[in-house]
Amino acid sequence: MIQRKAILVLLIVIQIITTGCWNRRELNELAITLAMGIDLNEDGKYLVTAQVVNPGEITTKARGHAPVIIFQAEGDSMLEAFRKMTMEAPRKIYPSHLRILVIGESLAKEGIGKPLDLLLRDWELRSDFYIAVAKGKKAEDILKVPTSLERIPANKLFNTLEVSAKAWSATRYVTLDELIEDMVSEGKQPVLTGVHVKVKGDEKTSFSKQIVEKIDPVARLYFKDLAVFKRDKLIGWLNEAQSKTYSIVTNNELSSVGNVSCPKGGKFVYQVTNSETEVKGRVVNGKPVIDINVRVEGKVAEIECDLDLKGKKSIDNLEKIYEKETKKMLEEAIKHVQKNEKVDIFGFGQAIYRADPKEWEKLKKDWDKKFEDMEVNVNVHGKINSIGTVGNSFLEELK
Repeated sequence: MIQRKAILVLLIVIQIITTGCWNRRELNELAITLAMGIDLNEDGKYLVTAQVVNPGEITTKARGHAPVIIFQAEGDSMLEAFRKMTMEAPRKIYPSHLRILVIGESLAKEGIGKPLDLLLRDWELRSDFYIAVAKGKKAEDILKVPTSLERIPANKLFNTLEVSAKAWSATRYVTLDELIEDMVSEGKQPVLTGVHVKVKGDEKTSFSKQIVEKIDPVARLYFKDLAVFKRDKLIGWLNEAQSKTYSIVTNNELSSVGNVSCPKGGKFVYQVTNSETEVKGRVVNGKPVIDINVRVEGKVAEIECDLDLKGKKSIDNLEKIYEKETKKMLEEAIKHVQKNEKVDIFGFGQAIYRADPKEWEKLKKDWDKKFEDMEVNVNVHGKINSIGTVGNSFLEELK
């Protein structure tokens, strides 16, 4: 009986001290921000752009106004710009549901470390949003483009980047935690995907709601190329083939396709269904050496050449051609980064550390120079597991 009374008293006390929420925020007091842009103005001030959801316009029935609204402010610091938005926004900017952060190219070249510090330490902000760089544009230009199919542009950017990274491998989605880890780690430098805006006709009239109502909008957002950083500063861009190489070497090729030459001319399309890359480091006579082993499984997804796919010899020949051309692509892309960007974005330094921590302590002091001159050996093993639901192409019967 005494135990029951004690338990009852304890439950009452717990209810009293846990009643309510001291830091609660009512929805009608918050401006839910799904996308944010950061630019650096010519006067050195930060320009922060917030893409805020218009709650009354996100349903299928509501078509009177835009589903999002843009708020902007500038300041000597990120936090100052955020607070200045209250001079215009009737609600407090609330970034806890942020899906994507876009960084202007000019800011990326100057350094993104300082503005990211606020985002990392702000308790209202989760770190699972994606980050991209506006190539050749300001971040505000990207966030002002309305989109079709996805009514909220932030959702369009988030979903497109995620789908593209999984299906094409020339793009990469990076969260805040991953970016910071690469920025401060030894033996690997960060990359971010570039976001572009393609405009047809007059750019001044392209950022209007009416363009979404057209079948072929005059302004489109798309992701392409990887931005290469040295610590927190943008130093260069990778093209499509080099970006795919990055995904392959870092074991992030989830799926992709590639055009491969046929033995007697023409081409076939190799669709990657599984890809695994192992990067091993070693030190030979005081010099770092990297061995890359890529094992790929896939299928013939399309064929535009005269070839008998029913014979094993033909499949073996296609596998060898795929291996040869993929190896060449990887070697050329790695050599490009070594001679041009001259920073280790592939994590080769981390591979050396795993293989020989003592030697790494000697090499890491001048790692960029060591990376530029180091030997990299690439081996590709490709396997064709399927040729689709048909054998030889019907195109042969049309000749």
